[in-house]
Amino acid sequence: MTALPLPAPLVDADWLAAHLGHPDLVVLDAGVGAHRHAPVRIPGARPFDIDGALSDHSSPLPHTMPAAADFQRELRALGVGDRSTVVAYDGAGVYSSPRAWWMLHAMGFDRAAVLDGGLPAWQAAGHPVSTEQLPVAPGDFTARPRPGRLLDRDAVAAALTDPDTAVLDARAHDRFTGAAPEPRPHLRGGHLPGSTNLPFTDLLAADGRYLPLPALRERLAAATAGRPRLVASCGSGVTACVLAFAAHLAGHPSPTVYDGSWSDWARPETALPVVTGP
Repeated sequence: MTALPLPAPLVDADWLAAHLGHPDLVVLDAGVGAHRHAPVRIPGARPFDIDGALSDHSSPLPHTMPAAADFQRELRALGVGDRSTVVAYDGAGVYSSPRAWWMLHAMGFDRAAVLDGGLPAWQAAGHPVSTEQLPVAPGDFTARPRPGRLLDRDAVAAALTDPDTAVLDARAHDRFTGAAPEPRPHLRGGHLPGSTNLPFTDLLAADGRYLPLPALRERLAAATAGRPRLVASCGSGVTACVLAFAAHLAGHPSPTVYDGSWSDWARPETALPVVTGP
């Protein structure tokens, strides 16, 4: 059987349902928080555990990228191979699944897509769910890291001084201004100096799917104000990927993600500048 081609990096529930039995297809449940270890899943889905093994637990920060060797080991254990076609979804709709896609992209793997609307869209389309977690044969996935897809604090600090770079913050507006407390209570409130607020929810429709491409392009263009380079940030590097993936869909040449994001920058011990207000 020929390898399964993807129509685009974003697929809908009907496309996934039509190809669910393909031997090269691997479906990954990338749910976090309340959606981690969901009791029901798309049949055959395997847990891409961002809250667990697929974050670097040697780091004090949540959700940072594991080392290439660790990522490769975990993906192989999930049965992902170099010829696999991967579709990631989450139980919230579009929330943490773009993080899974971005991690695969950062590790040199391009045969991946996000399920638009996630598990809610799958169920709304009338497709079946399962409670079974089936064993899988190990895969032969090879990590080939791409430099620059995930940035550290120093790179972001430099980006903030670059007039050609837009740093976009995916958090809710009240968190961006500092009016609402951070969910991680040790963090300072506010935002990166010179960053622009674009809540990730502004790129989603009421049903939890991404907006159509023309609307994505319009909202990203307004937020970047013509600057050719884009860095996405958020609370811990998860919903930043909703923005970065949208930019990829919209044809942006090289969006990047601040790995660690506000949970890194706003730690009191960093003494980095923080801005409050709009």
